[in-house]
Amino acid sequence: MSGRFEGRLFVVAGLGVSGRAAARVLLDEGAMVRVSESRPAAALRAAPETSAWLDDGSIEVRVGGHRAEDLEAASTLFVSPGVPERAAIVGWAVDRGIPVWGELELGARVATAPYVGITGTNGKTTTTELVASMMRAAGMSARACGNVGFPFPLAARERLDALVVEASSFQLRFHQTFHPRVSALLNLAPDHLDWHGSFGGYVDAKSRIYLCQEGPDVHVGNRDDAEAAGVSTRARCAVQWFGVGDPAGCTVTAMGERIVFRGATGTPIDLGIPSSTRRHFLADAAAAAAVALAFGVDREGVREALATFVPLPHRGSVVASIGRVRFVDDSKATNVHAALAALEDLHDAVLIAGGLAKGVDLSPLAAAAPALAAVVAIGEAAPEVARVFTGLVPVHRSATMEDAVESAFEHAPDSGTVILAPACASQDMFRDYQERGDRFAAAARALGGRVGGGPAEFGPAHHAGRYHG
Repeated sequence: MSGRFEGRLFVVAGLGVSGRAAARVLLDEGAMVRVSESRPAAALRAAPETSAWLDDGSIEVRVGGHRAEDLEAASTLFVSPGVPERAAIVGWAVDRGIPVWGELELGARVATAPYVGITGTNGKTTTTELVASMMRAAGMSARACGNVGFPFPLAARERLDALVVEASSFQLRFHQTFHPRVSALLNLAPDHLDWHGSFGGYVDAKSRIYLCQEGPDVHVGNRDDAEAAGVSTRARCAVQWFGVGDPAGCTVTAMGERIVFRGATGTPIDLGIPSSTRRHFLADAAAAAAVALAFGVDREGVREALATFVPLPHRGSVVASIGRVRFVDDSKATNVHAALAALEDLHDAVLIAGGLAKGVDLSPLAAAAPALAAVVAIGEAAPEVARVFTGLVPVHRSATMEDAVESAFEHAPDSGTVILAPACASQDMFRDYQERGDRFAAAARALGGRVGGGPAEFGPAHHAGRYHG
């Protein structure tokens, strides 16, 4: 039996997670695959996840940099999320009239189960996982995939009732047929401007979440975010709204500590109290409930998942305590919007911030100054972080995470909080935000052992309720 892409040559740019998944799916669907890889052969051979590909006779791997001749006879170029549209290999493909696909496009081409698409600046992963949990609680076989970590094309070939796809702006830029039954735009704030070139380019990419939706499809928008709401109103399908507080105009609202649904009759239906009652998790919970209900998940499944959802790490977990000082890991707060949300309900806090700013202006962080006792600046953006807070709160600079944790503790008030909410990406000092958060937690626990602090508190039962997905 021939596959969907029998006899077609696909060029896959890079053997990262997304590229490897795409190559495997394309091969299984009958395509010929050529990999164009920027790394030298020695680097691929040294990595367990890529070494076997060099000896796989079913694909051709060209190493040491992308070249125009890599596209010879290609029918399609597949690009991973990290390949920007201004990359040379993308330009070569466009000049030759070769279609450029990303993870969302390939997944859409092979998917047989209906799927949901979720995007936004913050809260994507939490909302995606929560919707999948609601589906499973209602008895459906469902998987969270996409930017959440499991590639959409691999998930699309599984026998499931539904998929919940987290879509980044990078992934959304390169799709033509990604068609979720329900989509959601959670919020919008400046991020990844180095990749998109401008906030307008970033917003345009996000708006593609509903590009193919029409008629009976549903788009879910955030009533409380003016920028995002303006984008959501332009969807060509039915639009429903979620919000926090005032229920006016919303299908699902977080009212106080409860999530409330208003169906076609307008009668409020209580969906219960979610596992965290902090404002930004309440917003994610309301969005997830709106998406799940629009997809057809029953209310009991929504209620159960709201009450039992286990928070993801690096999104507000209390990872240690020394005396009465808490250490909070919000390493996933990789932009200003998320960092301000992490600090919203705090006082007497010492903020550890900095990293790769991604072309984003960090000056709005100054709004958090009243909540802060001090700031410890780290990473490439440390000078900019220092400029933002100089004259507002004491600022200290540290070269390592371990030094930053120790400095932050020294300047933390009694009963204060040391919080890692960097407002920046991590790759200047760490592999990713997970490693950054793990190093923060380990440093805090080690410091507690040295100074004779109280026992470390960590795990799902000890979370601060801030998630930015």
